[in-house]
Amino acid sequence: MAEKPAPAEAVPAPAGAEILVLVAHPELEQSRANRRMLLAARSLQAVAPPGRIEVRDLYALYPDYLIDVAAEQAALAAAKLVVWQQPVHWYGMPPLLKLWLDDVLAFGWAYGPGGTAVRGKDLWLVATTGGPEDSYRPDSYNRYFFDAFLPPYEQTAALCGMRFLPPLTLHGAHKASEAELAAHAEVYAAKLAGYPDWPEIDSVEPCVECEVPLTARPIDNVMEPV
Repeated sequence: MAEKPAPAEAVPAPAGAEILVLVAHPELEQSRANRRMLLAARSLQAVAPPGRIEVRDLYALYPDYLIDVAAEQAALAAAKLVVWQQPVHWYGMPPLLKLWLDDVLAFGWAYGPGGTAVRGKDLWLVATTGGPEDSYRPDSYNRYFFDAFLPPYEQTAALCGMRFLPPLTLHGAHKASEAELAAHAEVYAAKLAGYPDWPEIDSVEPCVECEVPLTARPIDNVMEPV
């Protein structure tokens, strides 16, 4: 029988951690790859020094989709590395992670005038796909290389002044062998444990400046039709 992750409330949540792992999988108990990676991250959290790593399973924390924005912003503000661990759904993120972005990365807090709370942090996408790697090609059914689906993530990071690190991707997760899943989870845990001492970080381009003017949003919360 598949091993299940411990309930979110059973995992002690530090007041703030250097590495913040946000796991967003709507059917985690049915997952092979993301469940294995979550267990690896939680095992690392259990042995790491206090304040090193915090793992938050968003679907366990917010089954009603009512996100505690203050709690999420507090965790995010304390982190140096923010990890989005997710399966790729329709070439993007699961709905709760998208809602998390909408609610937590607020104008004036994460971007725009005065929005500097996450500036200078690193963002790392850890993604799994159902389709194999060779399906992400111009001559196959996904029609594009996988990198073509990353600009929304990269631009979200840039708008918030974050550095977008090279993603960790497992393609063909549905058919991966147990050995492949174990090896991938081991790589994931090793990367988390080794941050920020990753050789590839030195070659990452600096974050571009994306200055959003105050006029980009309605004044005094008076919403205009769009």
